[in-house]
Amino acid sequence: MARRRFVGTVAAGLAATAGAAVVTVGDAAPAQARHRPGRPLFLGTYTSVPGGGTGIGLGRYDTGTGRITATGVVRGVPDPSYLALAPDGRTLYAVDERQRGGVTAIALRPGRAPRVLGSRPTGGAGPCHLSVHPGGRWLLSANYLSGSVAVHPIDPDSGALGARTDLVAHTAPPPGPGQDGPHAHQIATSPDGRHVLAVDLGNDTVYTYRLDTSAGKLTQVSYAALRPGAGPRHLTFHPSGVFAYLANEVDNTVVVCGYDPRSGRLTPGAPQSTGTGAGTSYPAQVLVTGDGRFAYLANRGDNSLTRYAVAAGGARLRLRLLDTVPVGGDFPRQLAFSPDGRLLFAANQKSASVTVFSVDARTGALRRAGAPFTTPMPVCVLPL
Repeated sequence: MARRRFVGTVAAGLAATAGAAVVTVGDAAPAQARHRPGRPLFLGTYTSVPGGGTGIGLGRYDTGTGRITATGVVRGVPDPSYLALAPDGRTLYAVDERQRGGVTAIALRPGRAPRVLGSRPTGGAGPCHLSVHPGGRWLLSANYLSGSVAVHPIDPDSGALGARTDLVAHTAPPPGPGQDGPHAHQIATSPDGRHVLAVDLGNDTVYTYRLDTSAGKLTQVSYAALRPGAGPRHLTFHPSGVFAYLANEVDNTVVVCGYDPRSGRLTPGAPQSTGTGAGTSYPAQVLVTGDGRFAYLANRGDNSLTRYAVAAGGARLRLRLLDTVPVGGDFPRQLAFSPDGRLLFAANQKSASVTVFSVDARTGALRRAGAPFTTPMPVCVLPL
């Protein structure tokens, strides 16, 4: 069952040259906004659909209450549906999820408005995920519609993107039941930095690559096949670095995988329940607490968050389902922790809202922190 991911018109003329960001900041001037309390937060959205945003949303959140305040919008970035921060915190990166896909770099300047540095084509269609390699020199992106992954160099001084150095298509194994082809949904680096893993929903496969950090080239070293029709969407590592959790969008399951850091080989375990009952609830993403004791799963169809206990410090291929709680919005597309792990943010695409939860450090229980924050079609939330 291939899903249509392209939501905008063709993005023509993706520029590699620098350009100024257009920033609007409510009724306050940027100089006033930078003195507001709290920590910064960024919001990804779609800009080419009814009800969508006009660019990357800017906000601040109270670290105690979780209350979010809007502070502006970075315009000039088309369909920025996923965001990632450079390790040094100086540059924000966004996918341009369009038929002619791109990736954009935005300089974050303390006390000044963010500035768009420029965009580069990914060489594929509908990029929906990106991440920065831990060394900070390479940007990795996943093209959903064309089932490929791309690599771009990052300028070490400015954070700007160079011309693409690699593009790898997922040509084997063949697509899963009901799929029209490969659909790369995520690309991320393993915790030890040795391997890059790409999750492909269309092929029911997770590919493991080595990245040549001198040339920016990917070499496949292994792949893990999920059961046909699983539809893997998003992979999250346990802090131990030897286990990972897969949210399977199509068959409504979560899978714990063993991971061998030396070889990069991923070994999927048995499918486990999302706690949402019969039917497909389109699981989106797993989050794991920093201490590795609890995991949370976003269920878009059920509009809930599942809480799991991690068995034996991650040393077993099982999760113990504790409960599910209403997310307080519609279609929780993506989750994120605050840096201290005390708050959990859920971007609810269809209800145009972000809900915030306090996380109990002892039990992992979630408690709603205030009223939902209203914002145009949030599909990614990135609290700093």
